[in-house]
Amino acid sequence: MRVWVDLTNTAHVVVLRPLVERLEAAGHEVVVTARPLSQTVDLLEDWGHDFTLLGRYGGASRAGKARAAAGRVAQMLRFGGRFDCALAHGSTDLPVACRVRRIPNTTMFDYEWATLQHSLNCRLANRVLVPEAIPPERLARYGARGAKLVRYPGLKEDYVLHGFTPDGSVLDQLGVERDKLLVVVRTAPSYALYLAGARGDLVPRLLERLVERDDVSTVVLTRNADQAAQIEALSDRLVVPRRAVDASSLVAFADALVSAGGSMNREAAALGTPVWTIFEGRMGAVDERLVGECRLRVLREPDDLELTAKPPFAAPFAGRDPAELLALALPWIRG
Repeated sequence: MRVWVDLTNTAHVVVLRPLVERLEAAGHEVVVTARPLSQTVDLLEDWGHDFTLLGRYGGASRAGKARAAAGRVAQMLRFGGRFDCALAHGSTDLPVACRVRRIPNTTMFDYEWATLQHSLNCRLANRVLVPEAIPPERLARYGARGAKLVRYPGLKEDYVLHGFTPDGSVLDQLGVERDKLLVVVRTAPSYALYLAGARGDLVPRLLERLVERDDVSTVVLTRNADQAAQIEALSDRLVVPRRAVDASSLVAFADALVSAGGSMNREAAALGTPVWTIFEGRMGAVDERLVGECRLRVLREPDDLELTAKPPFAAPFAGRDPAELLALALPWIRG
């Protein structure tokens, strides 16, 4: 069968790559499209899979996003010929194109408060796949109800990281000293509408505190060149990669992660790395559950961060079978 997979953000490459590879191993043709945003293209180039760039980044405003989305959907309506089914994680464009082209498709997500996005996606997609941690009543207003709504146990990272063994070369690539505590900080996606672009001074104060410690190496993963330049200006002791790196391996080796990114926080929770969230939006059900299980903590002040050496990562990671997630995501697949 011929499957269309659309990637609109950096994390989506990590999430959907194992499913794409499983589909192709079973003999299916998978066509990948992507939106050029953040480090999405970097990760696709590192992967080595063929992909087609469609659309552009529309900026942080609602009007800019709407214009970019309209242009991208127009491209998707003419793209690629016939498809048997399609899959995306949070793409606001694929469900629109698939509805017009009558392609069965699934939209995945694990954060329920992106209201504008889900009001469109959930109504237009044939299937909505979410973690069982999200109560169905939170999704009904988006049109995700009944047989359309499908829920899976655990975290999506439990499936996509199953069998994962971290690659120590990422530490050498970044010049991280292995005899020091490793703290990874992930900045906020300031372009996301559901964050309203709001950022306080917590990150600069945290980084100031970390660079004061001679026993700590700090890697800051930024979203774009502007953020990278701002962070680099704070201290030359901060490691600030200028392109995408193997973040999953970095998280596995880290003694602590402080992050505004949902997917990276959940990677840390799955892999057993102590993680603090600095997300400023409304907390979703997945994070509420992780906080309740003491697998995720909220960082309100720099002193909230507790730094101790973490035991070595036990590889490979034993998660959940990705075949189970794929079967839920694409029930139209045969063979």
